[in-house]
Formats: sequence, C-alpha cells, structure tokens
Amino acid sequence: MARSGWGVILMRRREFVGLLGGAAAWPLAARAQQANKLYRIGYLSLGSPAAEASRFNAFRAGLAALGYVEGKNLVIETRWLEGGKYDQLAEMAAELVDLKVDVIVTYSTPGVSAARRATTTIPIVFLTVGDAIAMGLVSSLARPGGNVTGTTYFTPELAAKRLEFLKEAMPSLARAGVLFNPINPASEPVLSALRLTAQSLKLELSEFPVREATDQESAFATMAAKSVRALVITEDPMLILNTEASAKLALQYRFSSCGFPEFALAGGLVGYGIAFPDMWRHGATFVDKILAGAKPAELPVEQAAKFVTIVNLKTAKAIGVEVPTSLLLRADEVIE
Repeated sequence: MARSGWGVILMRRREFVGLLGGAAAWPLAARAQQANKLYRIGYLSLGSPAAEASRFNAFRAGLAALGYVEGKNLVIETRWLEGGKYDQLAEMAAELVDLKVDVIVTYSTPGVSAARRATTTIPIVFLTVGDAIAMGLVSSLARPGGNVTGTTYFTPELAAKRLEFLKEAMPSLARAGVLFNPINPASEPVLSALRLTAQSLKLELSEFPVREATDQESAFATMAAKSVRALVITEDPMLILNTEASAKLALQYRFSSCGFPEFALAGGLVGYGIAFPDMWRHGATFVDKILAGAKPAELPVEQAAKFVTIVNLKTAKAIGVEVPTSLLLRADEVIE
C-alpha cells in the first residue's frame, strides 16, 4: 500500500521533537500595531519557480497564517536562479538590497553568503542551511550576531547516514559513489564525513562533482563505467532542485541510491533528511518576528530535529534490491 504526501509523512510515528527553540507565535498585539504597513520581503532563490513551487508556496502559506496578505500588507520581491550558476547570486542579492526590502529570505550556504556580502544592515532569514556555525554564517546558535538568523541542520551527519542506509540495503556493497557540487563550500565537510563513514563500513568511495544540472548525465555514465553500484546524493540546492533527473538516472543505471526525502518520492531507492516544505513554512515565523521589531542578532538559530525516512519498494523491485525488514520498519513511508 503506497503512502505519500508530506502531511501524512509528518504525522508518522517517528516525528521527533520538532524544531528546537519552538515556533511560538509572536504576540498578536505586536503585529496588530503595524497591520496597515506594507512590508517588502526579498526572496533570493537558488532554483526556478517550477522546481521550487512546493517550498515557496509553503513559505507563503506560513506568512498567510500569520496575517500577511500579498498585495495588501505584503509584497514579495523574488529573484530566481536559473541553471544553478551560483556566481549570479551576488547580483541578485544586490538587486534586492537596492529595492530596500525589509527582510531578505534565502537558504543554503551559497544563498546566505551572497546575501551577507550584499548587506550588513537588512535582516536575513535563512530557511535552511547546513551547519551555520561551521560555515561561519553565525557566531553561535543562541546569539547569532550580525543580521542573520534562521534554521540550521547538520548535513555531514545526514550524508553519512545515507551511506549507512545503502550498506544496510546491500550488505555485499563494496563500492559507492557520491554526487556533490564542488562550488558549494558546504560540500567539503560533507565529503569528509562520508570518507570516514565509508572507511568504517569498508567501502570504497568515489567522488563525482556536478557543477551544473547538465553535468549529471556524464557523472552517472562515469559511475557506471567505474562499476559503482550505489550512490549518495548530497544536500546542495542545485542537486535538490533537479531531484527528478537524478532519480531517473539512478533508475536507468540500476543504482541503489539515497538522497533527501523528495528523492525517494521521485523514484530514488531511499530518502532521508528534513522535510523541506515544513522548514520553509516555519521560516515565516522568523520573518514575522523581525517585522514586528525583533533583531536577527538576538533571535536564536533553531536546529532541525525532525527527520523523515522514505523507502521506495517499487524502485527496489525494479533494480533487483531486496530491502531488509530492519530498514522498512524504521521508515516513515514505504512506497509500493
């Protein structure tokens, strides 16, 4: 029996504590005092409107639930990155600064870094970012300092867990690959964690850089030529927003694969990580607090503590992998 949909996933038995620090609503009185003001939010995206529709709509829904009505008391200025070329982010961020938006909303290390370079005064909210402290984006979780705050999670640990899932699904696995974007500075700590995990699992790990979406086909062909049987997809906006292409190629080459939850929904074997639409919706609470007068430097960075595991049995059958019961029992969703 197939079970799908984020609403269903997030109600499953393995819901964790939620977001540390809580999402307590900012006092209604604070918002009511400024109900007649028109706010301008700058949304700096690392993807296209089509690829990011579910997440962007979740963010807008979060704002609507807090009383913001687009066209009435809210304008969202969007800048979309087409093609995944991160060097364009600086210009896009500068455009939002020139518009004098009240808050810039973005995500990932490249996005936040571009926004920080563009302004030190306009508040910046990151919807998700991997290990904000290690990447030098904030001073601490409790007191981030500067003009940046939001929600973080630990991408090296997520990637390592994905490799463990693959080994569990294929006990005889001897060689695995990892798909990553070398342009993203967050990739190196992720690769370091994967190398250590591969060593402990007695796996040979091959690394395949993908700078643009169009590089994926050649990367998969190279994996096949090197007899790679399984791969991990790392957390990078360009890769995340091209999930369907990755899943299709993994199925074409009959690779066991593990990526973010959406990857399994698109046809990958296993998905593990945070529920991105949930994080986007939650990001609206940071924006709300800042618009009501809170300073980013004093708004604690929250840590994602809710993780989702999805196993695609339909894909497992197609590539000839028998997923062990131990993994199926831990899954939040099984697609058949």
